[in-house]
Amino acid sequence: MDFNVRKLASDAGIFFSRAVQFTEEKLGQAEKTELDTHFESLLTRADCTRNWTEKIYRQTEVLLQPNPGSRIEEYLYEKLDRKVPPRATNGEILGQFMLEAAKEFGAGTPYGSTLIKVGDCQRRLGGAERDFLQTSSISFLTPLRNFLEGDWRTISKERRLLENRRLDLDACKARLKKAKAAETRAAAAPDFQETRPRNYVLSASASALWHEELNKAEHELRVAQTEFDRQAEVTRLLVEGISSTHVNHLRCLCEFVEAQTVYYNQCHKYMQELQRELGSSSGDIRCPDSLEVNSHGVGSPTDPSAVLPLNSPSPDTDALQIEEVQPPASGTRKAKVLYAYDAGDSSELSLQADELITVYTVPGMDSDWLIGERGNQKGKVPVTYLELLS
Repeated sequence: MDFNVRKLASDAGIFFSRAVQFTEEKLGQAEKTELDTHFESLLTRADCTRNWTEKIYRQTEVLLQPNPGSRIEEYLYEKLDRKVPPRATNGEILGQFMLEAAKEFGAGTPYGSTLIKVGDCQRRLGGAERDFLQTSSISFLTPLRNFLEGDWRTISKERRLLENRRLDLDACKARLKKAKAAETRAAAAPDFQETRPRNYVLSASASALWHEELNKAEHELRVAQTEFDRQAEVTRLLVEGISSTHVNHLRCLCEFVEAQTVYYNQCHKYMQELQRELGSSSGDIRCPDSLEVNSHGVGSPTDPSAVLPLNSPSPDTDALQIEEVQPPASGTRKAKVLYAYDAGDSSELSLQADELITVYTVPGMDSDWLIGERGNQKGKVPVTYLELLS
């Protein structure tokens, strides 16, 4: 391996001098350039934003995926730039087990028929959960991760550069201070009565050398001050953008709450329907009275089409009329088309590379597809052909 010994020695020298400088600053033995109060408050606010954004992001990940093994698997797929394979939710798995058990026990028995009803409900609950996870990941987790891995890394890089510029500036100030003191001592008037005039010549030569060193130190200080001021302005502009980050995260938080509201409303509706079915069951073994529907204060579902027949597959956009699909109240996003795409049928939307479209998802939709809109045109579009914009 080819080592640059001179560069390595230079880096080691800089590291050592910086360590000495830090130590002297901590002990109060070296001058330290302080930032203005407003700038310091901006940096403190930025640190606070990063800290709490990271905590909220990690805990939201735990909320959406409690299984740490699954989270690690998704993380590895992401780092390998591979698509995470579709995974059934716990509700869907439970529903499938119940339906298979009903086949073994007999669909005509009270237990078997009840397993079919409950299993179908669990499967629909699992589908609603999958839609909620997908929506929350796109509208809430992704913007937070983009901030931590994008904007914050840029801010951290510029802050480190600003700290290096500050250390260079303080070192130049210390060098100038020493040069002034040395020049003052060298410029002291020599003794003209001295029998050896050579000392006067040497003193005058030393004064000239220190004067030259003083000029050099002043030039280096001016350069260091200019670089420090420029870097401080760049860093200030970046940390002032934290206010825009808060506005963006506020919008994402509202979309996350909206997704939760839709999810829990769906779960409540499905459970009400299940209670009605079990309450009206005429089997030999009736369910306890606690399963009877309490209709006081709770309205009946307003969308009869949301009730699926037993053993029917979960809803998909193939069974919907695309022109009847309406965008959600919140959750629409802009997307950039990466590659041209020709629609396979009338339910899909053809795409042109580099164009911008509006996309959103609907309950029960395959995670590989989104609904795309371009003006008055609407249709399904593949996710892999899009770059979702925050």
